[in-house]
Amino acid sequence: MSFNGNEGQMVDLSDAAGWTKTYRNSSNYDGVNAIFYGKNKLNTLLGQEGCVGIRIYKGIDDSGVPVMVLVGTDANENDILGSYVLERGTPCPQNCGGGGTTNPLQ
Repeated sequence: MSFNGNEGQMVDLSDAAGWTKTYRNSSNYDGVNAIFYGKNKLNTLLGQEGCVGIRIYKGIDDSGVPVMVLVGTDANENDILGSYVLERGTPCPQNCGGGGTTNPLQ
């Protein structure tokens, strides 16, 4: 199989909200609901020559904090490792916004 840039599936908000709630109520919950990455950093990954998407690895940093490591990926399913690797996003719940609305994903 090769990647074409259309991988993944859009899902209903109600399904996604149920899945995130199940995670928060599970024994695997690590206290992090989500991690935000800025558009410019994501565009840098996606703008690499031959990049058709982003692969996200789960990891744990030297302090024991869960992290997500993002790399560009080419059509042959290979990570693009010569240039950019993204991490150190902004975690939620510390930075979740809010604005007076209830987010069912949080």
